[in-house]
Amino acid sequence: MKRPSPVRVLELIDAFRRSKTMFAAVALGVFDRVPVDCATLAGELGAHPDALERLLDACVGLKLLRKEGLVYRNRPVAETYLRRSSPHSMTGYILYSNSALFRMWANLEDALREGTPRWEQTFGGRGALFDHFFKTDEAMRDFLLGMNGFGQLSSPAVVAAFDLSRFRCLVDLGGATGHLALAACERYPGLRGVVFDLPRVAEFTRRIRLQPCPVEFVAGDFFEDPLPEADLFAVGRILHDWGEEKIRRLLRKIHERLPEGGALLIAERLLAEDKSGPVAAHMQSLNMLVVTEGKERTLGEYRALLEDAGFREVEGRVTGAPLDAVLARC
Repeated sequence: MKRPSPVRVLELIDAFRRSKTMFAAVALGVFDRVPVDCATLAGELGAHPDALERLLDACVGLKLLRKEGLVYRNRPVAETYLRRSSPHSMTGYILYSNSALFRMWANLEDALREGTPRWEQTFGGRGALFDHFFKTDEAMRDFLLGMNGFGQLSSPAVVAAFDLSRFRCLVDLGGATGHLALAACERYPGLRGVVFDLPRVAEFTRRIRLQPCPVEFVAGDFFEDPLPEADLFAVGRILHDWGEEKIRRLLRKIHERLPEGGALLIAERLLAEDKSGPVAAHMQSLNMLVVTEGKERTLGEYRALLEDAGFREVEGRVTGAPLDAVLARC
């Protein structure tokens, strides 16, 4: 019997090396300092010239940089997503992945044995989930800007998945930098957008907004505080953070606040009903195991949670973006 090709296994053995190469280049600020030659960059960074040349050449091989003589330059994908100054930058999420996720995933086996996240094991100390994300101002900044860069890829597709033109006020719970509310307001000019998030998050977002923003930022804890008035609530990458008890409590609270005809828009990765895919959802579900109390779910699982909270007419859409959309009506 002919042996199967080992290519897939070899690719997976190599996969983390490729990720770490990009993470290290972003952490060093390589994509912010080009065009530059290796000797000059090594002097600026205090790096070993031969070691740095290997990293730069690897980034050429990964098609993030191109080399012209001795000078390295960004390819368009790096210029767009890997420069900190780019409006579409994903460096925040990459820095968070490098400093937190990469280290926590090293303890995946223990997470599988115990079914609990790995914050304490990896970094020490106890505390609530977002105490870890926001432990320092720098950690909070990386996490929020990472979510912003990721959200810009998904939010336009999420708000386009259903016709939301009949709604007048969208309140995005845990909306961070407001990417989903902004995308909704751009698509539906008659819609008023509000982001409801923790005080530190609201303060940070107001501080980084350099231009007038049509979205209002209101400070509050959606688990503890009264929710603002709205006929459309949204939760993006929120429900997958939590176990079912907290999700049920939040969904009931949202349902009670909505008027007749109101709705809830959910942005999450949807697993196939038989959980056979997609792989991106599998990877994110394992990530939730390592990092949070939650997991990724199927549309059927979300429908059961939503109907238990009083919602009806639950629909789902696979968007083709990193996040899918679910709409549930009162």
